[in-house]
Amino acid sequence: MFRALRSVGLFLVALAVFGQANAADWQEGTHYKKLDTPVRTDTDSGIEVAEVFWYGCPHCYNFKPLAESWEAKAPDDVNYVRIPAALGRSWVPHAQAFYALEAMNSLDKVHDALFEALAGQRRPLNDGESLANFVAGHGVDREEFLNNFNSFGVNARMQQAQSKIRGARITGTPTMLVNGKYTVSASMAGSLEATLAVVDYLVEKERSAAK
Repeated sequence: MFRALRSVGLFLVALAVFGQANAADWQEGTHYKKLDTPVRTDTDSGIEVAEVFWYGCPHCYNFKPLAESWEAKAPDDVNYVRIPAALGRSWVPHAQAFYALEAMNSLDKVHDALFEALAGQRRPLNDGESLANFVAGHGVDREEFLNNFNSFGVNARMQQAQSKIRGARITGTPTMLVNGKYTVSASMAGSLEATLAVVDYLVEKERSAAK
């Protein structure tokens, strides 16, 4: 808890600094990438901001409270979504778990706990059975979870998500994908906090372009 609060505190301080930055401070090819071919978005209106993450990623774990703070204050025309990446074979079950829980309307029950268990505690939850046992301890029906985990619908969602990630040429997490056109990561922006400042800039860029 202290770690999360400290991260949010640092984020707010950083935003105060980054908020003073001019548009010229954020350069295409240096602080963010523009995709040669945009990828589809899942919204018909507004601006999609997608957080590409992995439950086992320590950087995603540190980014989580910052991203949640940003999401809570996002303008009404922003559609914030999360996309679980499956960039390695061991990541696949965790992405499946995300979509299984989403299909059950149970993601809110376990999302934080999965981050803590996988990134924070490095627990070996690497298959459907171990994940089912884990979510059952957080009030999710075990058998229903496994049915969804192995379902055609979840597999279809997985394939769509990974196709989008591949199309955006995302190779690491956390990465922000803005309106299917731009990618931003801490390695480009300079820090996790700066990542969201660049996202702010790109959201405004997209908003202005739509006028």
